[in-house]
Amino acid sequence: MPYFDAASGVPLHPVARQALVASVDDGWADPARLYREGRRARMLLDAAREAAAEAVGCRADELVFASSGTRALYDGIAGALAGRHRVGRHLVVSAVEHSAVLHSAASHERAGGTVTEVAVDRSGAVDPDAYAAALSEDTALACLQSANHEVGTEQPVAVVAEACRAAGVPLLVDAAQSLPWGPVDGDWSLLTASAHKWGGPAGVGFLVVRKGVRFAPQGPVDERESGRSAGFQNIPAIVAAAAALRAVRAEAAAEAARLRELTDLIRARVPRLVPDVEVVGAPERRLPHLVTFSCLYVDGESLLHELDRAGFSVSSGSSCTSSTLTPSHVLKAMGVVSEGNVRVSLPPGTGAADVERFLDVLPGAVAGVRERLGAPVAPAAAGTLEELTVDALGERCPQPVIELAKALPRVRVGGEVTVLSDDEVAAVDIPAWCWTQRQEYVGARERAHGVAYVVRRLG
Repeated sequence: MPYFDAASGVPLHPVARQALVASVDDGWADPARLYREGRRARMLLDAAREAAAEAVGCRADELVFASSGTRALYDGIAGALAGRHRVGRHLVVSAVEHSAVLHSAASHERAGGTVTEVAVDRSGAVDPDAYAAALSEDTALACLQSANHEVGTEQPVAVVAEACRAAGVPLLVDAAQSLPWGPVDGDWSLLTASAHKWGGPAGVGFLVVRKGVRFAPQGPVDERESGRSAGFQNIPAIVAAAAALRAVRAEAAAEAARLRELTDLIRARVPRLVPDVEVVGAPERRLPHLVTFSCLYVDGESLLHELDRAGFSVSSGSSCTSSTLTPSHVLKAMGVVSEGNVRVSLPPGTGAADVERFLDVLPGAVAGVRERLGAPVAPAAAGTLEELTVDALGERCPQPVIELAKALPRVRVGGEVTVLSDDEVAAVDIPAWCWTQRQEYVGARERAHGVAYVVRRLG
């Protein structure tokens, strides 16, 4: 069964499995102890730290191991903000950061701090000038991911890092998605990563704090990991994580080129095979293994089930999935369609035959879901009505957009359709639908029940 969700996690790398098994016998003791077993465990831990630091591009004494990438983000942000509290309490983040960063930002605001969220364009990238303009004299920390976890867009980290350095603001980079493919460019100050993204065991994260960066660990601390990550180290898992990173890096250039050809194929073929599809994310500056597209008039959960039954494991940022009751904050910030969203992220070793079979299966899966939902099949000639109101109250994604698509042909060119909806997703998907269909989104008005979204027919 082809597994196409590498952005969520990669199966344990064979090298990681070997390292894990080999280090279980020698890495069980307390590395802080001076007796033989402790020294042996310390040697394994030190070797893993050296290997991880080499891959990151930092000093070994700048890198500590955390219990996850999320934990590394929480600890990194909290420690950097606390270390620079005399400078100010202003935090800058991009609108498409990992939810752990945005949760930290929300917590910082609740505690009395301020947060500036830098917008992105439709590809998901920040404008370096806009990011630099968000920095101020009281900015304690800035955060920017190296590449987006949902759409694969790479951020201009090196340029933003230069602006942060000029402003005297440390930059924390979430490198969870990009680190398997290479070190992060630029003069960044802090960095985090997560081992299960490159075939290491789950439960191992990296936190790097460059020398000279003010940092004050928060919460109870102990003597381990320079006082920046409390708790007994899982040495076998740490050794396996470092071994996996070294192994994938050795093959990264060749594998990136091979997988980019496959994702380029998906980007090119999907819009030709499936009508009313928007491929999202940057076409060039993106991760080599990841491609995301959104299918209009499709329930994301149903589509994922259809693909699963056909033997493909993919994920979605769709607001129509059972685990996501609100639109993906990434797709919302980009202003693109969130309904029927499919993220394909190919793990190393994925074959061309599996991708071809996915492209064979996808059109039928989308068509089947659309048919069950009563989606429009073909555009109709312009009608004669000046305006039309569609009551979609109580309907959930993607039904309000489906009703809009059915109603618009009934009005003349220049006429308006008003969609009444109480679904939060409509605020994202109706404007995005207008953009993809080249219709004019007039705006939204609050009503006693729900919101009235007005669309003008242009053609």
